[in-house]
Amino acid sequence: MRLSIVLPVLDEASSLGATLEALSPLRARGVEVIVVDGGSSDGTSACAQAGADIVLTAPRGRARQMNAGAAVARGEVLLFVHADTTLPAHADALVLQAVERGAQWGRFDVRIDAGPSRASTARLILPVVARCMNVRSRLSGIATGDQALFVQRALFQQLGGYADQPLMEDIELSRRLRAVGPPACLRQTVLTSGRRWQARGVWRTIFLMWRLRWRYWRGESPDTLARAYR
Repeated sequence: MRLSIVLPVLDEASSLGATLEALSPLRARGVEVIVVDGGSSDGTSACAQAGADIVLTAPRGRARQMNAGAAVARGEVLLFVHADTTLPAHADALVLQAVERGAQWGRFDVRIDAGPSRASTARLILPVVARCMNVRSRLSGIATGDQALFVQRALFQQLGGYADQPLMEDIELSRRLRAVGPPACLRQTVLTSGRRWQARGVWRTIFLMWRLRWRYWRGESPDTLARAYR
């Protein structure tokens, strides 16, 4: 088995079926799909049974859930995907081609789905936010979870996986991976939901995330930042 996809989920029963259905062609090509539930109360685990190879329950927290999925994965390469993110149709081939060309880790470009929102702010600003995320990632060598990070399993295990922290776990892992080698920045895009921006407000979310990243860069505790995020 070459590739394992790990999806951390929490109360995603309403949308997980569509996410897993989109992954069914990859499963048919031999990709392993692992769903790790963080203790949902809406039947998420039951919804995942038909569309995943393995369904686990792990302590709540995206880092903990992804580590739990990685621990049972059989693939040579791990691809971490958020429950509200849709991969390109041939994501498996794209990832494995990047690895065959020598990449030890990498990520996709991202687009943000404004959905049915009629708010002009969301429709106009979210594409700009996505472009800025992609450019920043390409320049800094740092990947975010929305960009579907992938890594060779042996390297992931060697580095000890995700740090057990409630926020910025993707940035922390990227820094350690970047010290080993640069990421493969795939220009093909994953589509992630804009629900976070719409729920909090687009501008408010942008300013919040930049402020949290600045505070993290200055050395503030992820636990403190997680409380501020909530």
